Amino acid sequence: MICSRINVSAVLVIMLLTATAVFAADSASDIKLRMGKGDPVNGKIKVAMCRSCHGEDGNGTSADFPKLSGQYAEYIQKQLYDFRSGARKNPIMAAMAASIATEQDIVDLSAYFASLNKMSGDKPVANKAGEARFLSLANGCVSCHGDNGKGLAPDISHAPVIGGQYKEYLVRQMKSFRKGTRKNDPGGIMGTLTSEMTDEEIENVASYVSGL
Repeated sequence: MICSRINVSAVLVIMLLTATAVFAADSASDIKLRMGKGDPVNGKIKVAMCRSCHGEDGNGTSADFPKLSGQYAEYIQKQLYDFRSGARKNPIMAAMAASIATEQDIVDLSAYFASLNKMSGDKPVANKAGEARFLSLANGCVSCHGDNGKGLAPDISHAPVIGGQYKEYLVRQMKSFRKGTRKNDPGGIMGTLTSEMTDEEIENVASYVSGL
């Protein structure tokens, strides 16, 4: 009986990885790297409390909540721990993160979101100013997020997948980094970069990135 459950679980993992690879243009090995050590099958069961805001498919229920579909598992884990500790401020998420029963639950539910199709915009956004600033090596965006906003590599999780994220969410986060109300980024790099951006430049970059 135990062997049977293990075999079924293994088959479900393979099916989940294979299906995601078809639609996300990722290989199964890339997705596995992005998921880390968690179990996405168990994670799907554990994300019940996340669905009302982030959706079962990880694409959010509105622009008030970020898309998590295809996000790095390690990045999601870091944000949950930062919400718990207060390193990242959000009363609702602080309470939600604190309510997650075990460390394994965090690892598993993060793996589930990471196993899904990478987030994408509904359609490309033609914003030449935003595109130029995002793609300029001098501004540093592509150095961490990749030229399509989907990350540098499946095993490099310090900078999140942002291509296809809601524009409104991206604007809020960049302004929070600029203001200093969010400062849980590695080395304070986002605070430094956004301090040099105007509201218009933030809007332009967010608009362009949201369509990737």
